[in-house]
Amino acid sequence: MKTEVLKGVLTLKIDMVSTLTLALLLLFLGNYLRKKVNFFERFCIPAPVIGGLLFSILALILKQSNIITINMDTTFQSPFMIAFFTTIGLGASFGLVRKGGKPLLIYWLFCCILAVMQNVIGVSMAKLVGLHPMLGVMMGAVSMEGGHGAAAAFGPTAESLGVTGATTVAIAAATFGLISGGLIGGPIAKHLIDKYNLKPTEESELETESYREVAGISDKANVTSHVFLVHLAVISVCMTIGSMAGTWITKATGAALPGYVGAMFTAVIFRNLNDKFNFVKLDFYTIDLIGDVCLGIFLSMALMTLKLWELVNLAGPMIIVVVSQVVFISLYTIFIVFRFLGKDFDAAVMAAGMAGHGLGATPNAIANMSAVTEKYGPSTKAFLIVPLVGAFLIDLVGIPNIVYFMNLFK
Repeated sequence: MKTEVLKGVLTLKIDMVSTLTLALLLLFLGNYLRKKVNFFERFCIPAPVIGGLLFSILALILKQSNIITINMDTTFQSPFMIAFFTTIGLGASFGLVRKGGKPLLIYWLFCCILAVMQNVIGVSMAKLVGLHPMLGVMMGAVSMEGGHGAAAAFGPTAESLGVTGATTVAIAAATFGLISGGLIGGPIAKHLIDKYNLKPTEESELETESYREVAGISDKANVTSHVFLVHLAVISVCMTIGSMAGTWITKATGAALPGYVGAMFTAVIFRNLNDKFNFVKLDFYTIDLIGDVCLGIFLSMALMTLKLWELVNLAGPMIIVVVSQVVFISLYTIFIVFRFLGKDFDAAVMAAGMAGHGLGATPNAIANMSAVTEKYGPSTKAFLIVPLVGAFLIDLVGIPNIVYFMNLFK
């Protein structure tokens, strides 16, 4: 860590270890504030988003006041990002897809259509308000269905293609989407349930337990140093093979591919081969634990290094684009998704879930559905299907869709 004067302004340069330390401290701060401030808890705002954004706002004030400019070494950000998405791939069991049946395939199809439409809307509205089409993609499926994780991952790729401020725009849109998804999910379900006088067909509420039982997830952890190292090795191998595969694909096709894509799809292949041949015993509590740690550090680091000053001239046009996304998903879930899912109680609950993860995050979807089922009754089907699709199935189509649009407008 050192200071120097550049262009008449004091500049603080933070090395990679100090940057990692700061990211961890901001993550703890975000967790603390999330527990203390009801707004953050109610709308499921991630802790790293809270801590990271607060620091980026502070950095903005210090820079704009010509007090000090902060430069950070984010060398660790990419490995943590790739490791997180690798853990997502390891959770992608196609055996679970079969258990979801026809409703799962229908829901998945409409999520895929939504991802494409979000990019179409983002690009179209961006052109309408005079923004670069790539920023439209950042405010499309990247930040809406992709959430903060995809926003922080794809943003640097867009910037490497010459689109200034892409990461900041994507993160800002993801934050707007996350809050919007939490606001509209419950009202959408309530409207549908009241309008069609829908009732649940189940006697007891076992949604999350049912999903976890089907998924083979246990609350009892047996994490030892050996178990941890085995899973760290699996993740590292998938990351290495995925990186090699991604580099080869980029050279062969010329397509810009984010670093985590190869690792995630390598992990998907490994998981399903492992389900069949049992190469290694996977402990999904350990995988989730590693994934949570990596996501927290990666997002905290991505958010705290945002260049918010790049949003000054984009704020107005951005609002028009993201509001268009919210209006579209509201109409889409009410008039199309709900009807094709059967116009029953489960369909109404899944509509609330789609509003949640379609505008930001799977936890948002769970929060929406939990609020609905607590008031109206249980929906085991919704709690099986929505997490499966929102957590990983959508990425199988959503990521290629994003990559295609980014390369189309680069």
